[in-house]
Amino acid sequence: MTAVPGRRSSTFTRLLRYGFTDPSAAERRLDAPELASVRTDPVLLDALGATADPDLALAGLVRIVEAQDPAERRTLLDTLITAKPLRDRLLGVLGASEALADHLARHPHDWHALVTYEAADLHPGLAEFERGLAGADDPVTLRIAYRRCLLAIAARDVCGTTDMAETAAELADLATATLRAALAIARTAAPADAELCRLAVIAMGKCGGHELNYVSDVDVIFVGEPAEGADERKAVQAATRLASHLMRICSETTVEGTIWPVDANLRPEGRNGPLVRTLSSHLAYYQRWAKTWEFQALLKARPVAGDPELGLAYIEAVSPLVWQAAERDNFVSDVQRMRRRVVDNIPAAQVERELKLGPGGLRDVEFAVQLLQLVHGRSDATLHSGTTLDALGALAAGGYVGRADAAQLDEAYRFLRAMEHRIQLYRLRRTHLVPEDEADLRRLGRSLGLRTEPVTTLNREWKKHAAVVRRLHEKLFYRPLLDAVAQLAPGETRLSPRAAGQRLEALGYADPAAALRHLEALSSGVTRKAAIQRTLLPVLLGWFADSADPDAGLLGFRKVSDALGKTPWYLRLLRDEGAAAENLARVLSAGRLAPDLLLRAPEAVALLGDPEGLKPRGREHLEQEVLAAVGRAETAEGAVAAARGVRRRELFRTAAADLIGSYGTEDSPAEPDPGALVDRVGNAVTDLNAATLAGALRAAVRAEWGETLPTRFAVIGMGRFGGHELGYGSDADVLFVHEPREFVDEQEASKTATRVITEMRRLLQLPTADPPLLIDADLRPEGKSGPMARTLGSYAAYYRRWSLVWESQALLRAEPMAGDAELGRRFIELIDPLRYPAEGLGEDAVREIRRLKARMESERMPRGADPTLHTKLGRGGLSDVEWTVQLFQMQHGRAEPGLRTTRTRDALSAAHAAGLIATEDAEILDEAWVLATRVRNGVMLVRGRAGDTFPSDGRELAAVGRYLGYEPGHVGDMLDDYRRVTRRARAVVERLFYGA
Repeated sequence: MTAVPGRRSSTFTRLLRYGFTDPSAAERRLDAPELASVRTDPVLLDALGATADPDLALAGLVRIVEAQDPAERRTLLDTLITAKPLRDRLLGVLGASEALADHLARHPHDWHALVTYEAADLHPGLAEFERGLAGADDPVTLRIAYRRCLLAIAARDVCGTTDMAETAAELADLATATLRAALAIARTAAPADAELCRLAVIAMGKCGGHELNYVSDVDVIFVGEPAEGADERKAVQAATRLASHLMRICSETTVEGTIWPVDANLRPEGRNGPLVRTLSSHLAYYQRWAKTWEFQALLKARPVAGDPELGLAYIEAVSPLVWQAAERDNFVSDVQRMRRRVVDNIPAAQVERELKLGPGGLRDVEFAVQLLQLVHGRSDATLHSGTTLDALGALAAGGYVGRADAAQLDEAYRFLRAMEHRIQLYRLRRTHLVPEDEADLRRLGRSLGLRTEPVTTLNREWKKHAAVVRRLHEKLFYRPLLDAVAQLAPGETRLSPRAAGQRLEALGYADPAAALRHLEALSSGVTRKAAIQRTLLPVLLGWFADSADPDAGLLGFRKVSDALGKTPWYLRLLRDEGAAAENLARVLSAGRLAPDLLLRAPEAVALLGDPEGLKPRGREHLEQEVLAAVGRAETAEGAVAAARGVRRRELFRTAAADLIGSYGTEDSPAEPDPGALVDRVGNAVTDLNAATLAGALRAAVRAEWGETLPTRFAVIGMGRFGGHELGYGSDADVLFVHEPREFVDEQEASKTATRVITEMRRLLQLPTADPPLLIDADLRPEGKSGPMARTLGSYAAYYRRWSLVWESQALLRAEPMAGDAELGRRFIELIDPLRYPAEGLGEDAVREIRRLKARMESERMPRGADPTLHTKLGRGGLSDVEWTVQLFQMQHGRAEPGLRTTRTRDALSAAHAAGLIATEDAEILDEAWVLATRVRNGVMLVRGRAGDTFPSDGRELAAVGRYLGYEPGHVGDMLDDYRRVTRRARAVVERLFYGA
C-alpha cells in the first residue's frame, strides 16, 4: 500500500470516501502484518465505513487482532470476513465504544460472545443474563462477565437489532442478574449472616422502571426480616452486612474497574436512615413521615433480588400508599414545588448541553408522566407502570394525555434517550452532557444513523426534540382539561369530569367544578377568540398553577377576556407578544389588588406586552399628563376623576412590575435585590400620589377661583409620603402652608386655603371605580385641634414658641409635593434648623424621644397582635429602624450633609458612610426595614387591603410567601426568617437607640 512520494494513494482517497477522518493513520493500521490477509478485502472496508467512527473501529480491531494468538487470530479474521452478523456487531461496537474495545483487548476471546445469532440471542431475558454471569464467584470475574454481557447488548443496540426501549430493558435485566450474583457472592462469604435473615433487594429509579442507561447509579432499597426463629435485631444487623457487601461488590474499583455504584439513598430518611429496615418499619415511615417525592419514587419500585416473597410483600404493602399520595394534605404544594425544573445546580455553561435536567430534557418527560400517574392512577390501575414509555402509552389510551401529544413525546423521548445511550457507551462513563468536540458529535450523529452532515443534522434533531418536550411538558397537563369540555372528533378519548377534577385539584385549584366552567366558557365556540384562547389556555393554566391562587387567576382571565375579547389588539397581544401572556397570568393569580385595578380598566393589559410598559414614569411626566387631563375636563369632579384614572393605571403598572419582578418569568429571573423592588415601589407610588394631589389642587382652584388663588399654596409631604416610601395602601400624610398674595387679607386667605383643602379631600374621596387617595394632615401643629392650613409666618411663630421634640422629628420627612414650589422651598428653609439643630440633641431631648418610642410600643400595638410579626410596631420592625435612623439625623444632621434626606435607607447609608454606624449594624437594620416593607406591600397586593402583619388565612399567607420568594410549603421558613431578621435588628436598636 506504499504510495509514490508527493502523491495521494488511491487507498487514501478510498478511505476518505468510507468516512475515515484520518486516512493516513488508517493506511498505517491496515498495513499492520496482523491484517495482511484481509486488508484489501472490500467487505472489511464497507463494514468499517458503516460504523459510527471508522477510525476508532479500525484502531480497536488492530488492538484485538494483535492480542490473539496466531490460531485464534486466523479464526477471528476468517469469521469476520465470512460472517456478516459478527462483522456488523464487532465493528459496530468498536466504532461506538472505546471502553468496550479496551475490554476486548484485555479479554481477546470475548469476541466469541458476538458470534451466536439465534432467536434467544436476539432478545435475551433475565434468565440468559443470569446464565452469562453464572461462573462469576468474586468481584473481578463478575466484572468480566458483566462486560461480556454488556458487549452483546451494545452490539444489538448499535446494529439496530433492538430499539432504545428494548436496550434499556436489557440493561435493567443485566443489572438485576448482577445484583443477584453480587448477593450470592456476599452470602457465600458470610453464610452465618445469610442463615439469620431474609433480605430483599428492591430496585428503584430506572432499574426498577426497566429502562436503565449504560452507565447509571442503580437505585435500591433493602428490606430485611429475621429467618424463622432468629432475633430481629441480630437479623437486621446481618442483613445490613450482606447489603453493604453487595454494594461494595458492585461499586468498588478493581483491576477490572467498577460495574456501577449501588445507591440506597432513596430509602426512608435517606443516607441518615438505616440501610436495612423491616417491612413494618418501612410501612411506619411511609404512613407517617414520607414526602410526596418519595411516593413518586416508589412508582418504579420492583423486587429484583433476594427473598422473592419478602420483595413481593413489600410491593403489595407500599403500592396502596403510592396511589393515595394525591389525597395527602400537602400534595398540591409538593407538586407545585416539584414541578419547577431543577436546573439551579447545573453550571450555567452546561445548561444548554444537559440532556437530562436541562429545559426540554429527559427529566421533564419523566416527571410529567409520573405526576399524571399519581393523579389519575388512584382510580385507574392501567396506569400502574414503572416504565416511562409504557405509562405514557397508557395515559394516552385512557384519554389523560392527547394521542398526538403522546406520540410526539414518545418520539422525542426515544431520540433523547438514544443520544444519552450512545454518549455513555463511548467511554462507559456516567454523563448526560452532549459533547462539544466536533469529532465526538460526528461519531454521535453517525451512531444514530445520521450519515449526511452528521453534526449539523444531530444538532438540528436534538434541538427539535428538546423543543417538543419543552412545549409539551406543560401542555401535557392542561390540554386534556380543555378537551374535557370541548367537542371532540369521533374516536377521541376525553378526560371524565371526575378525572379532570382530580387533575385540577392536584394542580392547586380549590374549586375544580368552577374552573371547568370557566374553561368551557373560554374555549367553546368556533370564533377566532375561542380558537386563540384554546391555544393559550394550556400554558396559562400552568402559570396559574404555579401561583398561590390558581382559581383567582383563571377567574380573572375570564373576566378580562369577557371585557376585552372582542378587541382585536387584546388577542393579538397575548398571541404574539411572548411576555404578555405570562405577565398577565402572574398578575392575575398573585393576589387581589392588581386584578382589581386591571378589571376596572382592562385596557391596561396592554402595558404587559410593552418592554417599556412596566417601567415607572417620573413625577414630571405624570404631573404633565394629570394637569393636561384636568385642563380638558369641564367640571372639578370630572377633572379629578381623570386624575384618579391615571393614578389607578399607574398603581397597576407599579403593582404588575413589582409582582413580575418578584416572581420572575421564564425569560427573566426574579429581581435578586429586594431593596431595589422596595425603592421602586416607594418612588413610583410617591410620584403618582404627588401628581394626583397636583391635579386635585388645580381642579379645586380652577372651579372657584380660576387660574390664580388669592393665597400662594403648597402641599408638604410628611411621613412615608415625604420619605418616598409609600406602599400601595398608604395614606398621604401632608402639611398645608399658604401665604396671602399682596393686598389680600390674611384671614380671608386662611379661609380660602381651608376651602381648597376641603374641596381637594372631597374630590379625592368621591365614590368611583378608582381607589381613593386619603389625605391625612394630623401631623400639623396642634394636631387635629389646630387649623388645617397655616401661613409661613404662623408656622415660624408656632415652631419658635411651642414646638415639641416629636414635631422636629416628624419634620425630618418633610418635602414639598405640590403647589407653589417657591413657597415649599421657603418652608424647608424654615424647618431645617429645627430638624437638624446646630448643637445636635441635648440629653433631655434624647430621653424624651426614647420615652415616646417606648410609650408608642406599649400603647399602640393592637391587642392580640404578635409583636414578633408586626411589621410597623413590632420588634425590629419599621418603627424601630426609622426612629434609630432619625435619632442619628437629629444628632448629626447639621454636621453631616448626607444625613439631610427624607429617605430612611439613604440616611442609614449616610450614617454608615460617616462612621456613625458600623457596617454590620447598618446591613442588619437595612435588611429588616426592607423585609418589613416588602411584607406590608405583599399583604396589600394579596389581600387588596392594607395590613401590618402576616395574613391568618393559609392561602393568603402562602401568596405572601410566593411574593417574597419562598417556594410552596415554606411559609414556616418565611415566618422564622422574618423573626430572625427582626430579632437581630432589635438587638442593634437596643444598643444604638436605647443605649443598652
